[in-house]
Amino acid sequence: MSEWLIMVSRRTAYRPPATPEIPRHPQKVYWIRRTIVIVAVAVIALFGYYAITFVAALTNPSNGTSLSARAAEWGRGHGFGSIVTWIEAEAYRLNPPKVGGAPSISSFGSGPTAVKVPTGGHLPAPKNIVSPAAHPLPGEGVWHVAGRETANGVPTVYEAFVRPDAVHTSYVVGVAWMDPTLLRAQLYSGSYIPGGGPYKYSAPISASASTTLVAAFNAGFRIQDSNGGYYTDGKNVKPLVNNAASVVIYKDGTMTLGAWGTQVWMSNQVASVRQNLDLIVNDGKAAKGLKNQNSDKWGKTLGGSYNVWRSGLGVTKDGAIVYVGGPALSISDLANVLVRAGAVRGMQLDINTGWVQYSTYRGPLGAPLNGANAAALLSSMPNGSRYFESWWNRDFFTMSLRSNELVKKKSTSAG
Repeated sequence: MSEWLIMVSRRTAYRPPATPEIPRHPQKVYWIRRTIVIVAVAVIALFGYYAITFVAALTNPSNGTSLSARAAEWGRGHGFGSIVTWIEAEAYRLNPPKVGGAPSISSFGSGPTAVKVPTGGHLPAPKNIVSPAAHPLPGEGVWHVAGRETANGVPTVYEAFVRPDAVHTSYVVGVAWMDPTLLRAQLYSGSYIPGGGPYKYSAPISASASTTLVAAFNAGFRIQDSNGGYYTDGKNVKPLVNNAASVVIYKDGTMTLGAWGTQVWMSNQVASVRQNLDLIVNDGKAAKGLKNQNSDKWGKTLGGSYNVWRSGLGVTKDGAIVYVGGPALSISDLANVLVRAGAVRGMQLDINTGWVQYSTYRGPLGAPLNGANAAALLSSMPNGSRYFESWWNRDFFTMSLRSNELVKKKSTSAG
């Protein structure tokens, strides 16, 4: 029987290649990738925008005198207001104002305190302020003549200095008293506050306007934080709000203030209205509820209970305008100083270090002035030269000599 040899191959049997797997949802994958790219580009663009605007804010002097103030302004303008307020509150908690102590006696002003001036045609000089501190120091609350006088030598502005309360006794706040029978008020509007424009009056103060300039001071909060409106140049920049505390300037240059709709109202003689929060002084008394912090009434930034830099404006029974500004003031302290200075109605203007500013100006009548002529109410305030700079984009008030006070008049009596 024959034997057959059978050869067995060890190679793997041939198999055709598998068909490539086709994605089940090619359109879905495409849109996922596209969405990721779009989101990444948007995030990069957003961070780029924030970075550019943040750097621009830090280099813009109109945003404040310090980097921290400029960063805070940027934050509030870009939707981070609550974060900024929290940071400020934490900074305040870690470094509250000093308790006790006493300031230098030189803090209470210098210059003439008693002057003989012609009688008639102007308001009588203000009475000295009784200090809020328990034990007044020499010179505290005594009025000093400041700023340009009339051609007849009648003082138009007086300044006095007192401590804010009986607790923070090492601090001093400034008070300015202005005679509206001798001075004409003007509201200057900015591209940032209130925004919009152009306006007839904006910084810088012109050379011609400076020839009669006596004083300039800060206005109020940003319009979106003011709980109020703004009227100037014959138009509502933002609608006026009933009962809001309102600075009103009439076409004859007279300034007053009160609750809108009940104490002051619109007429064809109104030139401008600047509203800010609620009245803190009414009928010669501090408003009720000042000691209970209320962010709606007293400002969303830090409320009313913090002792920080604040400014306020009041009107006396005979129509004089009173400005108060300085450190370590709660909202109730501010109201108290306004009342002690004779205000029957009063309101808060702005708060925090960089924004509280009042300056008087001296120089020959009819001669143009500039920022070098500015004398700040307190040495720790920013310089009043800001109102002469084109970059200043916030609103402010000026007080200037009336035209009939530029020429010397005959007088038969003095007082």
